[in-house]
Amino acid sequence: MTIKKPKQIGLGVDFGGTFVKIALVNEKGKILAKKKHSTKNVTTREDWVEALASGLSGLVAEVGIREDQLCGMGVGVPGFVDYKRGFIHNLTNVPGWTGVNLASILRKRFGLRAFVDNDVNVMAMGECMFGAGKKLKNAVFVTLGTGVGGGIVINGGLYRGAHSMAGEIGHVCIEKDGIRSPEGRGGLEQYVGNQRLIARAVKELKKGRASRIRELVADKLDEVTPKEIAQAAAEGDALGLEIFDFMADCLAAAFASVTYLLQPEAFIVGGGVAQSGKVLFDPLREKLVQRLSPFFAERVEILHAKLGNDAGVIGGAALALAAQ
Repeated sequence: MTIKKPKQIGLGVDFGGTFVKIALVNEKGKILAKKKHSTKNVTTREDWVEALASGLSGLVAEVGIREDQLCGMGVGVPGFVDYKRGFIHNLTNVPGWTGVNLASILRKRFGLRAFVDNDVNVMAMGECMFGAGKKLKNAVFVTLGTGVGGGIVINGGLYRGAHSMAGEIGHVCIEKDGIRSPEGRGGLEQYVGNQRLIARAVKELKKGRASRIRELVADKLDEVTPKEIAQAAAEGDALGLEIFDFMADCLAAAFASVTYLLQPEAFIVGGGVAQSGKVLFDPLREKLVQRLSPFFAERVEILHAKLGNDAGVIGGAALALAAQ
């Protein structure tokens, strides 16, 4: 994806349940200034907008521009969004944001073009404009954490589906009679979400199984996180490797189905668990190849996301920059 107009600056907003991150980003994807503030004392939507206004005022002063020189703002939110209207249906774990036309509120308050989308779509936008997928036209972005989120880029643009909710790879069924959840049955994130990985490790440890994981948490099993599991796996621990092998197999099952359906050039994988590196990516590549015909296997890559914790704000700005 390319930006035709030079010297453009957009505001990216990453709206989380605990923090809101904002940044001014130029047409090359470079962050010019950024800040983060807690939402602990932000109790109303009006407070949130005014906190954003205060943060934006500080950023433009730092960079030495005026607000009306921005090309627009883009906001990524953790929930279901009607992108065309900028309308939030509902946010995950953020009360008070059901049925809100946030884009309209922001346009009236700031006098700027405003775009609102699901946070993973926004991260996908950032990665495909400025990160690991900037040379790709067709890619699937996947984020691994508490759940599994996804965003789809087709022919250089985000594909949102009929009702702006496409890309939910975390709910793709990988087991016909599998674990039930509000989203269906046998969905991918029911097997590889953070809590599932932790529960799998703790179950084995409670059986008395020897593992480096136990040493890393000083035998405090309630303190096990994916970080310790990944570290143990990187050191060759059998249980850690077993858990990541299982995770890779589950991901490969979902990725294979998506590959046959969409034939992306690559899967771009980000999120906390992706920081484990080779212990995840090596078996994932191997298992995906095993699940695909050679024709498809030779034409799809698995890439590590590059933007890290800045993916949300860079992607938010990318929404505005791409609309030029």
